[in-house]
Amino acid sequence: MKAKAFPHIIDSRHFLVLAFALLLPSLGFSQEATATTSVDLKHHFVGYIAIAITVIAYAVAMTEDLHQLSKAKPMVLGSALIWFTIFIYYSCAYGSAKNVAPIFQSNLTAYAELFLFITVSMTFLNSMTERGIFDALRIILENRRYSYRQLFWITGVIAFLLSTVISSLTVGLLMGYIILQIGKGQPKFVGLAGLNAVVAANAGGTISPLGGISTFFVWQQNMLHFTEFFALTIPCIVNFVVPAAIMHFSVSKGTPTFSSESPLSCLQNHVLKRGSKRVIFIFILTVSITVLSNVFLDMPSISGMMLGLAMLQFLAYYLTKSEKVHHFLTEYEAHEKQSYIDSQKGFDVFKCIAGVDWDTLLFFYGAMMIVGTLSFLGYLDAMAHYLFTQISPTFANILIGLTSSSIDNGTLMFAVLNMHPPFSVGQWLLLTLTLGVGGSLLAIGSAPGLHVLGLMKGNMKEGEGYTFTLHLRWMPAILLGFFASIATLFLINGGHF
Repeated sequence: MKAKAFPHIIDSRHFLVLAFALLLPSLGFSQEATATTSVDLKHHFVGYIAIAITVIAYAVAMTEDLHQLSKAKPMVLGSALIWFTIFIYYSCAYGSAKNVAPIFQSNLTAYAELFLFITVSMTFLNSMTERGIFDALRIILENRRYSYRQLFWITGVIAFLLSTVISSLTVGLLMGYIILQIGKGQPKFVGLAGLNAVVAANAGGTISPLGGISTFFVWQQNMLHFTEFFALTIPCIVNFVVPAAIMHFSVSKGTPTFSSESPLSCLQNHVLKRGSKRVIFIFILTVSITVLSNVFLDMPSISGMMLGLAMLQFLAYYLTKSEKVHHFLTEYEAHEKQSYIDSQKGFDVFKCIAGVDWDTLLFFYGAMMIVGTLSFLGYLDAMAHYLFTQISPTFANILIGLTSSSIDNGTLMFAVLNMHPPFSVGQWLLLTLTLGVGGSLLAIGSAPGLHVLGLMKGNMKEGEGYTFTLHLRWMPAILLGFFASIATLFLINGGHF
């Protein structure tokens, strides 16, 4: 757009744009530019604003425990401020920001698929919790007369297996609740078992795109096919077993105090709600359809998940509509057993949807939109040039994995994907592994760790149970497992990437 003389009367629609331009002389209309002109915004005032806002937003989000401000708030605000700055700049410099809108929309589309995927996954988890399935599991563990060391391994293995099909961030919260119940009066066991569950959840979530945010991104962008993630199975097992074996000797040899009731009578007093088995069946069917439709039909993963959500909604509708008939048929049988009657009622699936972790979902919105701006401004390309050309890609991927101990791995993976590195399958596997398990190095490095920390804070005395300090004390053992898993992946691939 060639320079024009200003009209005598300024249109009110352009007043805000003009004011912004006058405040920033480097963005004034005196410069000749076209909509297709390439501007290096990395060394521009707009770029500096974006970096400053990003650092402040992440600093506030990472110190959530200090100021009790949820991590989503600074991230959402920060992303909005950066995008507004970019749009206003383009309106000032080029007279239009139409070229920027598709960039914003592409990042929003990527987030929308993640949002729906996590929402459906958490809805199934909340439905199984509401139907009493995990309470039944807790009761069985409480009354099987397992020792603390056995429970340490059992809860770890359950966390590992569950996180392959359920988001690891929700598995952390679930296992933390179970560990708190079975470890009453034993803060040392609760702390070690909680730490073990966090490491296990992160390791298990790395094997499958269904269990981790970073793995989901790699799958979503078709960098790895679903079956290619299986190559990470043994390295992830090593990552879980190595620190667990070291912690094992610090766990008490004793046995928890059990209730006088037998496991069978406990389960009878805690009746599984009607439809619980069907919820499990629909969840397994949903996971199967999601994987198979992606592998054989190349359908986006969210298609299968939304089909499963629809089936769950119809089950909830059936259970609710058949509630009165069922009560009539069992009224005599359930006489004076109000808990049994309550267990036969239908359930509202939308309450389960409302119970998802909205703070985490909004955090990822802010994080992904901020990463999108850094990519658009050119910072990620500059970083990619250094990481993947100036130094070894293998070393860079290990370094990125170590960084995930303090920065969310999903955000880091989304950033790397926006760098468009020319990786082989082996390098994508290495990056997926290091980012997936690197978050276990610190309590704040992963969603499961943050969830268990929050749970312990509300249910344990200060300094007891799973704490940041306890996790830091065992970091050398976890770091050993981190490098052992990388070495295992090297051995499996014959040392070639």
